[in-house]
Amino acid sequence: MPVEYGEYKGNKLIILKRDEDDKFPFRFGKTKAKLIVENFDEIKKFAEEE
Repeated sequence: MPVEYGEYKGNKLIILKRDEDDKFPFRFGKTKAKLIVENFDEIKKFAEEE
């Protein structure tokens, strides 16, 4: 999965792509990144649900 970094209104972003041609990558900044890290276990359980 390609990872890129960018900027939006002066704030750093991380950009996660499924592949190089991904037209709708997942982009988020540091505030959301911290929220994801703090709730990683719950997010993982959610992703693994049937």
